[in-house]
Amino acid sequence: MGGSEGEGLANFQKLTLFTEQKGDITQKGYEKKRAKLIGAYLPQPPGKFCMVTRLSSPPAGYNSSSLNSRSSVLRELYTSGVSDEAPPVADGFRLEGSMAHERRPPMAPSAASRYHRRRSSGTRDERYRSDVHTEAVQAALAKHKERKMAVPMPSKRRSLVVQTSMDAYTPPDTSSGSEEEGGQGEGTPTSSQGSVSMEHWISRAIHQGSTTSSSSSSTQSGGSGAAGRLADVLAQTHIENHSAPPDVTTYTSELPTQVERPQVSTVPRSTPKYGNAELMETGDGVPVSSRVSAKIQQLVNTLKQPRRPPLREFFVDDFEELLEVQQPDPNQPRPEGALMLTMRGEQLGVVTNWPPSLEAALQRWGTISPKAPCLTTMDTNGKPLYVLTYGKLWSRSIKVAYNILHKLGTKQEPMVRPGDRVALVFPNNDPAAFMVAFYGCLLAEVVPVPIEVPLTRKDAGSQQIGFLLGSCGVTVALTSDACHKGLPKGPTGEIPQFKGWPKLLWFVTESKHLSKPPRDWFPHIKDANNDTAYIEYKTCKDGSVLGVTVMRIAMLTHCQALTQACSYTEAETIVNVLDFKKDVGLWHGILTSVMNMMHVISIPYSLMKVNPLSWIQKVCQYKAKVACVKSRDMHWALVAHRDQRDINLTSLRMLVVADGSNPWSISSCDAFLNVFQSKGLRPEVICPCASSPEALTVAIRRPTDDSNQPTGRGVLSMQGLSHGVIRVDSEERLSVLTVQDVGTVMPGALMCVVKPEGVPQLCRTDEIGELCVCSIATGTSYYGLSGMTKNTFEVFPMGGNGAPISEYPFTRTGLLGFVGPGGLVFIAGKMDGLMVVSGRRHNADDIVATALAVEPMKFVYRGRIAVFSVTVLHDERIVVVAEQRPDSTEEDSFQWMSRVLQAIDSIHGVGVFCLALVPANTLPKTPLGGIHLSETKQLFLEGSLHPCNVLMCPHTCVTNLPKPRQKQPEIGPASVMVGNLVSGKRIAQASGRDLGQIEDNDQARKFLFLSEVLQWRAQTTPDHVLFTLLSSRGAVLSSLTCLQLHKRAEKIAAMLVERGHLQDGDHVALVYPPGIDLIAAFYGCLYAGCVPITVRPPHPQNIATTLPTVKMIVEVSRSACVMTTQVICKLLRSKEASAAVDVRMWPPVLDTDDLPKKKPPQLYKPSNPDTLAYLDFSVSTTGMLAGVKMSHTATSAFCRSIKLQCELYPSREVAICLDPYCGLGFVLWCLCSVYSGHQSILIPPSELEVNPALWLMAVSQFRVRDTFCSYSVMELCTKGLGLQTESLKSRGLDLSRVRTCVVVAEERPRIALTQSFSKLFKDLGLHPRAVSTSFGCRVNLAICLQPHRLGAIVDQGTSGPDPTTVYVDMRALRHDRVRLVERGSPHSLPLMESGKILPGVRIIIANPETKGPLGDSHLGEIWVHSAHNGSGYFTVYGDEALQSDHFNSRLSFGDTQTVWARTGYLGFLRRTELTDASGERHDALYVVGALDEAMELRGMRYHPIDIETSVIRAHKSIMECAVFPWTNLLVVVVELEGSEQEALDLVPLVTNAILEEHYLIVGVVVVVDIGVIPINSRGEKQRMHLRDGFLADQLDPIYVAYNM
Repeated sequence: MGGSEGEGLANFQKLTLFTEQKGDITQKGYEKKRAKLIGAYLPQPPGKFCMVTRLSSPPAGYNSSSLNSRSSVLRELYTSGVSDEAPPVADGFRLEGSMAHERRPPMAPSAASRYHRRRSSGTRDERYRSDVHTEAVQAALAKHKERKMAVPMPSKRRSLVVQTSMDAYTPPDTSSGSEEEGGQGEGTPTSSQGSVSMEHWISRAIHQGSTTSSSSSSTQSGGSGAAGRLADVLAQTHIENHSAPPDVTTYTSELPTQVERPQVSTVPRSTPKYGNAELMETGDGVPVSSRVSAKIQQLVNTLKQPRRPPLREFFVDDFEELLEVQQPDPNQPRPEGALMLTMRGEQLGVVTNWPPSLEAALQRWGTISPKAPCLTTMDTNGKPLYVLTYGKLWSRSIKVAYNILHKLGTKQEPMVRPGDRVALVFPNNDPAAFMVAFYGCLLAEVVPVPIEVPLTRKDAGSQQIGFLLGSCGVTVALTSDACHKGLPKGPTGEIPQFKGWPKLLWFVTESKHLSKPPRDWFPHIKDANNDTAYIEYKTCKDGSVLGVTVMRIAMLTHCQALTQACSYTEAETIVNVLDFKKDVGLWHGILTSVMNMMHVISIPYSLMKVNPLSWIQKVCQYKAKVACVKSRDMHWALVAHRDQRDINLTSLRMLVVADGSNPWSISSCDAFLNVFQSKGLRPEVICPCASSPEALTVAIRRPTDDSNQPTGRGVLSMQGLSHGVIRVDSEERLSVLTVQDVGTVMPGALMCVVKPEGVPQLCRTDEIGELCVCSIATGTSYYGLSGMTKNTFEVFPMGGNGAPISEYPFTRTGLLGFVGPGGLVFIAGKMDGLMVVSGRRHNADDIVATALAVEPMKFVYRGRIAVFSVTVLHDERIVVVAEQRPDSTEEDSFQWMSRVLQAIDSIHGVGVFCLALVPANTLPKTPLGGIHLSETKQLFLEGSLHPCNVLMCPHTCVTNLPKPRQKQPEIGPASVMVGNLVSGKRIAQASGRDLGQIEDNDQARKFLFLSEVLQWRAQTTPDHVLFTLLSSRGAVLSSLTCLQLHKRAEKIAAMLVERGHLQDGDHVALVYPPGIDLIAAFYGCLYAGCVPITVRPPHPQNIATTLPTVKMIVEVSRSACVMTTQVICKLLRSKEASAAVDVRMWPPVLDTDDLPKKKPPQLYKPSNPDTLAYLDFSVSTTGMLAGVKMSHTATSAFCRSIKLQCELYPSREVAICLDPYCGLGFVLWCLCSVYSGHQSILIPPSELEVNPALWLMAVSQFRVRDTFCSYSVMELCTKGLGLQTESLKSRGLDLSRVRTCVVVAEERPRIALTQSFSKLFKDLGLHPRAVSTSFGCRVNLAICLQPHRLGAIVDQGTSGPDPTTVYVDMRALRHDRVRLVERGSPHSLPLMESGKILPGVRIIIANPETKGPLGDSHLGEIWVHSAHNGSGYFTVYGDEALQSDHFNSRLSFGDTQTVWARTGYLGFLRRTELTDASGERHDALYVVGALDEAMELRGMRYHPIDIETSVIRAHKSIMECAVFPWTNLLVVVVELEGSEQEALDLVPLVTNAILEEHYLIVGVVVVVDIGVIPINSRGEKQRMHLRDGFLADQLDPIYVAYNM
């Protein structure tokens, strides 16, 4: 089996060494490894095959990358290396594919059996194939075989799993491709080491570990000991305990040795479902029970494994969070050679009979030998279709020239003059018409611009072609009859203007359509000069199309150099398979051939698709001396070749391989030679060449007669290449690139190699750089782009001394390579395919090759795969997009993706940022059927690629995040205070006007209790209307005067005492819809001495979720009775209700629809104003239910404060569109009117869902000056009425009387919403400064309210920017600091002031940890002191200890006497330049966010709303978003508006946006339907509710992606 015992022994020693390093390896594992390493060297008993079979099915979610090692090497020596296009296989050649799947015993493969086996998989066409590389990939993957891959598989909704009907896909040979673009050539190599045993590779792989220091990527779930076992346990158990999990975000490389086994509960929990969660299935077909939590745990375990070593990070205290700077690895290879010398090609010997120009050559042959064949075209059956002779070419070209110049436009104003550009639009199967048109242009001295035929109006990339035509000033397009008929036509038969194209006149060049030139007209034939001959288009990496101008002298010199290098002679026959419109096909098959009167046999792509052997057959038939092909064509010939007896290739003296500069072409060349050597093909005939649109032919291998001259080969270390140095590697290593030479420099040219970036400095001899050429025969410019031209065509390379090495400019070729021994040129890749990831270079083609070598190789549909990089967070990130086979299952896809990640990591030492699979045939194509790379990248970036599978690995790839913040030991509060004093900063405190000093004729002040105020009003103004309730149509439903309210309240009090038998101080739950009954019931309770609690009634359509909350509030508030309406009474006793809660446990329920006629004996008067007036219950966004105690004193003080702030009097009307159940909404709805005497127009927010215009119409109709609403109401109006402003105006809606519109909220002001509302309704008279926000919280229901009517503003009108908005640096905010920045600066966040501080309210900003006071513009917790603070929690459900702290806190330093209430919100105070009406400087309060909503990630504080804003901006289909942390992973839930097919587009965009803007890596992305994110009545997202629903699998998501 190869290998001596000595080698085996060495391996054995390595193994012992290996086990010592690895740490604890069990005896069994040791035996296993030993057997594996030594197996290769043990004699095999005859007749037994050494086979490793696949593991039995692995646990779901794991990747069994177990390769049946040795047989896989032999399985198909020739499978793989797959091309962009359809395998051109004729039906006669196709074998059944089943053979390919058999496991074969390893035998020494003879050449015949090898190729026979290869052909069995003929239905697939392949590229980048290298057996050595395939084995390397298999070996690299085999390393992972022992370790299970703990990548959680994404979950998908069933409807999203790709339907595998084969009918939807084009059959293998109809795809319209021929040519690859973006540097993706094809090839099928074979290898001489076909029989090297797999174990040999595996042992190497194990010993080397990864080839680079940094590739212990987190995709390899190695992990020894307990953690590994834990991953196993977790992958198979459903974890139910959502306990606080370990922190995985810090960079620790040690694994925890002791891991507690999770408590796995077996009791099934019945959880309420969010939707049809039963339909949800993970990709591997296992129904989800509690899979999410298990998967997250699996992800956490994977991420906990030691990662690539963290780089040196910086953290400057100025919170300029520096991204890490890649420190060069001290051990990285560096170039050591001497500076290279310029290579000089042989002298260009001008032969006497070389023509002075190409037109002169055409004239010569057209007149001397008019019968000589110039071009033979083939039909799709391979029969000669047409022979163009030199005589016909000459006469027709003259005709075209004459017609272009004289028959377009008028005699006085010809459309085309010499020097103008014209487009040549000819199909690939009509070279004769193209040739005539091209030479016609040359003779007319106009400049041809050959382009592809536009197939549809919106062809991929055709827009850029249009841009090129426009910038070249093209107005005429020459085309053939057939092509003209095939172009898309408009309704009247004219050719439409293609997208982005200039207006063109289409001119058909067929002879029959042209006029004969007059006898005396003759083209002027000059010697070649510096005029432009033609323009060749070139597509750049970014998709833009440039035109390379080639001068007539360059064109001629290039033909001469090719003639000399290829030893062309007159009348030779040449077979051309290449595209004749550009590049090698044009240079050999159209230009040089005419110079030498050669005969070109042109093979159209359509024929190659039907019969891939056609070019070989034509070589035999015509005894052709030369053939021009791509490695793809050689590869296809191999696939189709079946011992064809009559093939004889002895006539061939030169086989030009046009894409020889693609390193992966070497394999096709080798394989082709191997098979066809027996058919007379000589090894020295194969001549790879390197070319580029800018430099034309850069180098070409010369055909020699001496078959002993060895060709150049280099086996280069992939790791060396990534550092830009050449290290020849023994072919034993896994990651190598084998390159072949592309011959020597062209005759008459100079070549050097310069550094690819920066100044064109000469490279050293062992360094890879960009080849530059100095020669007459190159392009001279990019048409119309002088700047880019200078950087490409006018380069002056610098020597070691910094001086230019030549006075003549060089042209950059765009090829990366080096000049090897003997002046042989080697190409390692293209500049366009170069990706620089954290300082190391990788070539897209190499990564494609690795991905295509991964088993199962046939997974990628026809090898259609694209690799490119996107810039995220200041570094390039690699993205791989592949078309998957139509019949592949989710499991297949995921297995393949996991393996590709491992293979690329092992071989290239680089992580893949995103791997996306799309359905077959969906990637954008180039005109010749290859993948349009830049278009694919564009689709990826804009989120319209529509992948069917995505795997992102940001945790693995992103290594340049700022260092996690280490909390510094806190400076004591005293030092802070002294520091502030020293620096002249004032302590951040502010207050509203002092209640005691305000003189007003407030009659209500005389009364301590609201119940007394009502009685007083009933006596003094009995008929004054206090409340008016509107219906959804805007009509008045009911209204209450002071007396009516007093009378109703008396009756309710009587009922409470009589029927309810309640004592004073009993609690009563009021379960009413928003309206007047609620108000009457409230005052009835006060009259009876009871304590009311307002509760939102259950929703009749959703009893199951809303009733339990009602029940909970009734229980927690210890209500002695429930008062409600008859309808709700019935609802509480209904069947649905009893299903949701235990109905028997309700306290007595009284309905107030029929009240007793009598009034109570006497009205209750509280003895002490500090007793409870009512309880304010609400559920916070984090799901805490809390009841705040409001005393009579606080209630009266509150009403007075609002009356003064809003200037409320009995003559005023106020419109209120708020929920009346808690907070300021309740106070405004029920209390303020009674205290101040103004009329409240009540608009229940739920009615707006029926009629969005209700609120604004009411405001307009009642001529209201002051109105209050919530964010949800404002959003309803903005979304619902956005397009109706004109019709509202015509209905008389007028908002010009509104002076204040206050949004009642307990959050940071939503500046975008208030601004869009103001802008939208500006046309209806709304003053832009009318809209403002209020701020309240649990401990104080209103701290700020009302905008400032400031003296300074009124005069400016609306010109100045809103003075109450500041911009802060979001990065500083994460470190709890405030840094003001200019509007529009990066990372800026606009914050709007929360309204003016109410009278009697004092505010201070304190450090939430040390409780010390903070300075002006410092971020801290807002503390409040006021007469209307709540007096404590009635009960905090589950935590009694919070009370004292929240309501009675004192500062630890400074003013330690005042008692403050803590709001739980972060914010800052800032003294503004504005003065208020009294001339005081005004202090603005800015609320940043709630402390309990904020997320601590990477040691920094993030507010969910900031991340959500970034996410919503990331893609047009994201409607809403919510984020929450779980196990220190950031989970992002997005609502998708659009088709489910778009779901996976969002994953990369969301991940990128959060990385770029917040320096956070997303752990899980969940895509859900619209309306899944729960929102409470105040319009706030309930993120914790969402989190619990997600962890309990109740969201029925469309897709869940777990980022690695």
